[in-house]
Amino acid sequence: MSQLQTEKPELPSQRSTLQLFISLPILSWALYDFANTIFSSNITTIFFPFYLQEAIGDSERLNQIASTFISYANAAASFFLVLFSPLYGVLIDRTGRKKKFIVPLTLLSVACTMLMGIFAGIEFQQTFAGIPLSLALVVVLFVLAKFFYHSSLVFYDPMLPDLAEKRDLPVISGFGVAVGYIGTLVGLTVYLYVGDGDFHKAFIPTALLFLVFSLPLFFFYKEKEKPLPHPEKKSFFSGYGEILQTFKEIKQYRPVFLFMLAYFFLNDAIATAIAMMAVYARAIVGFSSGEFILLYLVSTVASIIGSFIFGFITKKAGARTAVMLVGYILLIALAAAVFAVSPGLFWIAGSLFGVSLGAMWVTSRIFIIELTPEEKRGQFFGLFAFSGKVSSIVGPLLYGTITFLLADYGNIASRTALGSLMVLVVAGLIIHARIPAENKSF
Repeated sequence: MSQLQTEKPELPSQRSTLQLFISLPILSWALYDFANTIFSSNITTIFFPFYLQEAIGDSERLNQIASTFISYANAAASFFLVLFSPLYGVLIDRTGRKKKFIVPLTLLSVACTMLMGIFAGIEFQQTFAGIPLSLALVVVLFVLAKFFYHSSLVFYDPMLPDLAEKRDLPVISGFGVAVGYIGTLVGLTVYLYVGDGDFHKAFIPTALLFLVFSLPLFFFYKEKEKPLPHPEKKSFFSGYGEILQTFKEIKQYRPVFLFMLAYFFLNDAIATAIAMMAVYARAIVGFSSGEFILLYLVSTVASIIGSFIFGFITKKAGARTAVMLVGYILLIALAAAVFAVSPGLFWIAGSLFGVSLGAMWVTSRIFIIELTPEEKRGQFFGLFAFSGKVSSIVGPLLYGTITFLLADYGNIASRTALGSLMVLVVAGLIIHARIPAENKSF
């Protein structure tokens, strides 16, 4: 098969799970997860935080200031996505097109990441608001790169229902996420080139890896033309009117709105922990750069295993139950990290966090598919991203504000900030428990 047929010419029931995984459409779709996870892990989680810490300085107080910079930069990227992600969803429902938007958004993210590497290697004499100009430019480019990266995911996730019959989607979702985290392992090979200094050297190789492994989706995913539900031409920003109408019908879609509220709190904790993991491990637990890379490798392997397992758990027990289980694992992981006084406990926390990170992505997008009508699925995926990104603003701002206000208390500031994420997880679990039990259809 050389191109994707959204009409599923061969029933998945006629194929084994392995045959599903190695089919060209599903494999090329999964490889995009492989590609964008390289960006997410290398830039968001590891090398950009390391670069900032290296550029700002190394002391207990400066570590907290670096944490504040990282938190606010992530919050800024999420703010722009909050403005646009609901409109992206409406655009999907209007046009039926997804790849058309993924390609330029990916290329923009790649370009910004490459520019991060270029400007980080230049010594400017000028400063901006007291900050070296090169550092300021890298931070701005990071915000843009992360914005374009997350924008592409709003169009990527709704591709999932086009790949197979509904009953096979949980397993395919788990496969995609697992392949994505294998991408993390490949991305970490950049560390062999970078070493324990000059972390900005990781930016350009990461951009190239992101681009190369995106190419299969660019070339092998062929969308079939669909009848347009809104054939009349409408402006991009008029999509807010359609979103408002959906909110007016909130009683009709109460379960999905409850889930998006629960996801707001759960993702708040996850997104913030991802952004702060590198600095926390080094500054609070005392990991070296090499030790953190090894921890991240172990965490990634746990994510791969967790993704596969939760694909089958979701198919067997239902998405609602699976999400609840992931929340409990996340809560245990955060508690272990907050109270870690030795590297051993943090290794346990990192492994559990890896499981919860991969599994949350597998289960949540399946739950959205299960709860939403097909004709509004793009819009709800956009609102789903909106919920996630609003939380991605609140979490880093909360974390960064705590570390800033308590900076004079040293490491206690970061432990307190991480502990605040446990409160968010508990709130998410309470709300999620109010969603009516689903009739399992997988």
